[in-house]
Amino acid sequence: MEKKTKAIGLLSGGLDSIVASRLILDQGIKVEALNFVTAFCTCTSKGSGCLASQKAADQLGIPLKVVDISEEILDVVKHPKFGYGSGMNPCLDCRIFVFRKAKEYMRESGADLIFTGEVLGQRPMSQRREAMNIIERESGLKGYLLRPLCAKLFPPTLAEEKGIVDREKLLSISGRSRKGQISLTKRFNIKDYPCSSGGCLLTDKGFAQRMKDLMKYKPDFGLPDVLLLKYGRHFRMSPSVKLVVARDESENFRLASLKNNSDIMFHAQDPLGPVSILRGSTGGEFVDEAASITARYTLGKDNGGEVKIRYFMNPGEDRFLKSGPCGESAVKERRV
Repeated sequence: MEKKTKAIGLLSGGLDSIVASRLILDQGIKVEALNFVTAFCTCTSKGSGCLASQKAADQLGIPLKVVDISEEILDVVKHPKFGYGSGMNPCLDCRIFVFRKAKEYMRESGADLIFTGEVLGQRPMSQRREAMNIIERESGLKGYLLRPLCAKLFPPTLAEEKGIVDREKLLSISGRSRKGQISLTKRFNIKDYPCSSGGCLLTDKGFAQRMKDLMKYKPDFGLPDVLLLKYGRHFRMSPSVKLVVARDESENFRLASLKNNSDIMFHAQDPLGPVSILRGSTGGEFVDEAASITARYTLGKDNGGEVKIRYFMNPGEDRFLKSGPCGESAVKERRV
């Protein structure tokens, strides 16, 4: 019996990757989806990977393998060969890394090709023709990387040359408009798909600013430091010390779960208010100032009363102090 062609699809869960998968499936090719998640993804749910990709895989009726590369991608973020986008997003280097991982899995699984939902000219950094060619070359996938939505705008892949994939059934979409993809939803009976979005925190202006601050003062940062950037208000107390103050009750729990053994944790008790984490203060520096900033977000800037604050480094070693809220100038001076 002749071996059935198998393709590995990088499935984000967005419309482009769904349509690309249908184009391949409709050619009778077996498809397995891959989704790479990081701490910078905006579409993940704790413990369940990317919700959009799982929903898309279920709709397509294909198996999905989710791979968490949060730890591995940090080196890419720290030292991108091709630089950053408008934020701290090393898009080319990230795509190259992901495609290299996909290439490994292609070989392990005995697949014949890899495909994506990329469209020429859709994203300014990673989907220019030059950038797409660089990504293909640097990842070692030249000839094996198929982009069904814009395939006719590129030279044929090996799969097309061998007749494994019918090039005539592929498309030549380009540009940022998704009218072409949307027009195909009726043909493919695609009824549910998410709106387009960046999906990466590194493109967010506020997060990128916090990321720059972290890289400047702690270039050897690890994943716990990155996770802390996702929550709260951030204040730079000194080159080695920072304070993070929760913005709401849900972030109180988030910050509490991210506390490490050397962090000092604050919690406004009377009146009840935010949780804060002071990181890097191994000798107890900035405790009073951290308490004052925490108090500010309990009472508000116009209230001059004092707040009773509990703080500790280790559970069971609670201490208490009373602190008045700091002024606007102190907040502006420290805010990241």
